[in-house]
Amino acid sequence: MSRHPVIDGSTRLLVVAPHPDDESLAAGMLIQRTLAAGGRADVLLLTDGDDNPWPQRWLERRLVIGAEARARWGRRRRGEVTAALARLGVGADHLHALGWHDMEVTTQLRQHHAEAVASVRRVLDRVRPTLVVIPDLGDAHPDHGSAHVLARLALAAAGSMADVLTYMVHGTERSAPEDLLVPDLDPERQATKVCAVLEHATQMALSRKRLLRVASRPERFDRPAPAPVTGALRLPWRPGPLVRARLRVVLADGNGVLVWPWRKAPLERVGGEWILPLRDVPGPAFAKLTADLSTPWIYDHYGWAGQDPEPVGLVARPVG
Repeated sequence: MSRHPVIDGSTRLLVVAPHPDDESLAAGMLIQRTLAAGGRADVLLLTDGDDNPWPQRWLERRLVIGAEARARWGRRRRGEVTAALARLGVGADHLHALGWHDMEVTTQLRQHHAEAVASVRRVLDRVRPTLVVIPDLGDAHPDHGSAHVLARLALAAAGSMADVLTYMVHGTERSAPEDLLVPDLDPERQATKVCAVLEHATQMALSRKRLLRVASRPERFDRPAPAPVTGALRLPWRPGPLVRARLRVVLADGNGVLVWPWRKAPLERVGGEWILPLRDVPGPAFAKLTADLSTPWIYDHYGWAGQDPEPVGLVARPVG
């Protein structure tokens, strides 16, 4: 497969957005370019971005945000994403909104795995994309990392042959190969992208400079690592003994989700690294660490790890 994504009249683009504004920030230029080439563009919106308390407190002049206020905020943000897509040339019938709660994509994946994968797969079956753009696995926002996992599992379940690109919103932007930069310097399309981002007025209240800075940078994409051949996953984390006492290990693959306390997880130590054997299930598999603690810090300390494409010197014992 060429590292350069094919954009022409046959392209059927699907952008997976965990929240309203991700579609415009990550792929506003790509969406416009696809439509200009005669292709089709759709957006899968996982949440309505309803757990966004500080802008809501600021704009609504309130301290307490109950369920009704949160639902109202979600409806407002759903309206904003519809307006933003209209700016980009995408009709309302090309927005596929699942209506999940903000900050609960991981919950959907862990507690409602089959239903969550099926929800994404229904959109894939309807759109039949040739190009799918999803959050990067290393994105620090938990909804973004889990959106990557969910999309990859749904793509595998659907047997999709779509080209898959990833984008980063929260975290250090990696240096993508030059041929994966969308080579679109059209000033009119750039201005349209900025106008689309500005339609997300709720986000402009406290984050205007940051979002416009993100909107003005080139759209960088990467591709997920190829599938592994080892049947085991090298964990990138080195938690200390005291931390490990509070941690759980989560494994997500095509058969569902398994969760263990660290001390009961089937981990092996190889050369100073922790290795998690995988189940004998075709397709991608992912692992994360979590303490499942309530915290005001929204970003994910550990995040997800995908399958390791390189041998790790381990004779894996399949899990489950």
